[in-house]
Amino acid sequence: MESQPTTLGLKPKASARDRISALCRRAGERLVQGKYFLARGLYRKALTLVEDVHGLESIEVARVCNNMGVVCKYAGNLDEAAWLYRRALPILERFLGAEHPEVATLYHNLGGLEHARGRFAVGEPMARRSVEIRQKSLGPDHVDMAADMAALAALLDGQGKYEESEPLYRLVLEIFERAYGPEHYEVAVNLNNLAALRQARGDSEQAERLYRRALEIKEKLQGPKHPDLALTLNNLAVLTKQQGHYPESAEMYRRALEILEKSFGPRHPKVLTCRKNLAALLNGAA
Repeated sequence: MESQPTTLGLKPKASARDRISALCRRAGERLVQGKYFLARGLYRKALTLVEDVHGLESIEVARVCNNMGVVCKYAGNLDEAAWLYRRALPILERFLGAEHPEVATLYHNLGGLEHARGRFAVGEPMARRSVEIRQKSLGPDHVDMAADMAALAALLDGQGKYEESEPLYRLVLEIFERAYGPEHYEVAVNLNNLAALRQARGDSEQAERLYRRALEIKEKLQGPKHPDLALTLNNLAVLTKQQGHYPESAEMYRRALEILEKSFGPRHPKVLTCRKNLAALLNGAA
């Protein structure tokens, strides 16, 4: 029987592409579930395959790097996330141009990474660049534009620029609620951020209402053990401690700590911070 070199030559590449798609799909599912370390491992495998099939400087590599960077940020691997984002950005700019929405996404993510590092002023120009690009391509009322404005608001908030950040948060909340309805994840995230701002401005009553609404939406959508839920639990624990509601605060810290330890392990910075906060509360209330 004669061989068929063309068909045989194409099968391995097609198979590799199918495997890349499957790995990225599974990684995305793990990300949504809050299983960040599993998602990171799947993206690493996908990246190795993408580099082999498409080349080191391909747009496919840039897209996997961006997605893997998001996972690394959530998992607390901030240096790795920065490296991945910085690798992806020039590739996307070369293939798509400097004003493309995918380029805006990279600037959004870079700004968010600086927020996670507490370097709010460093991240502000990146967030402003994402808003600038997105506004040109999508207009002022698009949900992706709202997400960029929310990221900018968080960086302004971190610098104490409340007069600029609060109107942005409220505009973003209006856009998300109109587009998604009142019980969407993005609504919950923005409620949490707006609550933190109101707490910083001394309005504990409104902050509590916003935190509790965010908590209710997250728990309904993600379940009671998702690591993202722990963020709002921790924030509400801080607030209830300030209000003098120590038993409720302690219970929220314990819930957050249990979720974080299961998700990240005992030595993750978020776990250590939460454990320290709980210990300080218990020692102070003793």
